[in-house]
Amino acid sequence: PSFLPSLRQPRLEAAWAERAFQHAQVYFHLLSAADPAGLRLTRADDRIYAAFRRSFPDLRVDLLDVEALKSEPAKEKWRPFCLQFEGAVEDFNLGTLLRLDCRRGYSEENSVLAPRIQFLAIEIARNREGCNGAVYRSAAAPEAEPDPDGPR
Repeated sequence: PSFLPSLRQPRLEAAWAERAFQHAQVYFHLLSAADPAGLRLTRADDRIYAAFRRSFPDLRVDLLDVEALKSEPAKEKWRPFCLQFEGAVEDFNLGTLLRLDCRRGYSEENSVLAPRIQFLAIEIARNREGCNGAVYRSAAAPEAEPDPDGPR
C-alpha cells in the first residue's frame, strides 16, 4: 500500500537519530577519558588532516561558524573535499553530530548535522591542534572541595 513508505520514513529517521546520538555520546566520553592529542579516529587520520588543512588552511575549528559549513559557497568547497574519501573512509557521508564549540558538550544549540568525513576532518584537527584538550582537562580535574565554611 502507498502509506507504507510514509510509515517507514519516521522509523528510519528515528533509527538514524538514535545512532547519531549514540555516536556523539561515545565520542564525547572518549574525549573525556583520554588526552585527545594522541587520539586516532581512523587509519586515514594523517591523510584526512593533510587534505583538510590544504583545503581549509584558515578554518577556525575551535568555534565553528555554521556558515562555513552550510552556506552554498561552503558546500561547493566541502563537496570535493568529502568526495575524495568515498571508498577510503567507511560511511564517509553518514550523518553525524558535530559540536560547534569544542569546549562544550553536545546539545541542541551546540550541534549541527554533518557528513562523517567533515566530522572526522574537524575533530582530527581539533585533537591535533589542542582544541579538544579542554574537554579532557575538565573531566580529569578533581571535583572542587566544598568550602567547610560554606559559600561566601
